[in-house]
Amino acid sequence: MTLPASPRPAPARRDFLRRAGAAGATALLGDLAARGAWAAGSDAPERKEVRIGFIPLTDCASVVMASVLGIDQKYGVKIIPSKEASWPAVRDKLLNGENQFSHILYGQLLGLHVGIGGNKTAMASLMTLNRNGQAITLSKKLADRGATDGATLAKLMATEKREYTFAQTFPTGTHAMWLYYWLAAHGVHPLQGAKIITVPPPQMVANMRVGNMDGFCVGEPWGQRAIMDGVGITATTTQAIWKNHPEKVLGTTAAFAAANPNTCRAVAAAILEAGRWIDASLSNKQKMAETIAARSYVNTDKAAIVDRILGRYDNGLGKSWDDPDHMKFYDEGQATYPYLSDAMWFLTQHKRWGLLNAHPDYLGVAREVNRIDLYRQAAAASKTPLPSSNLRSSKLVDGVVWDGKDPARYADGFAIKA
Repeated sequence: MTLPASPRPAPARRDFLRRAGAAGATALLGDLAARGAWAAGSDAPERKEVRIGFIPLTDCASVVMASVLGIDQKYGVKIIPSKEASWPAVRDKLLNGENQFSHILYGQLLGLHVGIGGNKTAMASLMTLNRNGQAITLSKKLADRGATDGATLAKLMATEKREYTFAQTFPTGTHAMWLYYWLAAHGVHPLQGAKIITVPPPQMVANMRVGNMDGFCVGEPWGQRAIMDGVGITATTTQAIWKNHPEKVLGTTAAFAAANPNTCRAVAAAILEAGRWIDASLSNKQKMAETIAARSYVNTDKAAIVDRILGRYDNGLGKSWDDPDHMKFYDEGQATYPYLSDAMWFLTQHKRWGLLNAHPDYLGVAREVNRIDLYRQAAAASKTPLPSSNLRSSKLVDGVVWDGKDPARYADGFAIKA
């Protein structure tokens, strides 16, 4: 039996209904944002309380401040920050459900999705938590031998032959990729010309103090802490490697995001607002530094945090400068957007260094992991502006431009690779 077709409205009426529906949806979204979106009715968070794993680093700040300032409650959810000892612990607690979200390395999350660095698990990135603000530290012993930057380090390694040891924080993570890229840009093959070890961020300075490494790449405040403790010098910042690079992300499993979309939106909106609060003023940054310096969070002196969060740098050898490209948590929404090209870049480096045996579907993976749909809804709730494109272009320290348009060719185009 064939059912009769429903009568269709006339073209003019169809157009009116389409425009009216769009206007109504926009008005509704705006109203939700004004009231603290997703906090009532059918859009209420499925979970009223969530645990977010974090590592003691300055860039956990927007997660912590969303909880401390009570911004999370505005969106109908309570964030419980959960301090973890290492990136493997962050991974394990996220995958077993003990933590529902994590402050996590961008490359680590992507690696899990494609099956490297842990059991292959579909993952979701809800937002980028920050940009810039990591550093590569060389030991004072190397500095005393004349190695104070990439060029002088490469020269020393070429003339004084021995095994040089450098530390990163997780094999697929951001710090490994910054370290490898920087060494290669100065002619040092990181996998053939050096020994690479993995050390948890809070243990970097202690390991350098006892001579376990010649250099390390890690997030702040541990680069500044090495200078304050007299054991290391800053050879470069990661924003000098890639200006406005993405760093940590707010990660969860794809299964959790599918089952709890309202919770994801609420948590992301709260952290977006917290990041905006941090970036808004000098006094807010001072308060943030004082808060996260506490033992329950980063466990260090406020002085180790505050200067670099304000862009005030010194290299430990008497050189100081003001860096406008210091760590940002919001930056008018530019620091938090989950650009597809950012995700693809980490995959190109995984391929470059042999972590991936074959080229993945770069764009496909980026679209699966970066939940731009949920981010846009959280952005509407928190009144965060959106960029005009899901891709962006950057020139890195070696002069090579990355724009996301041909990732396989980019990954294969480096002279130094696995």
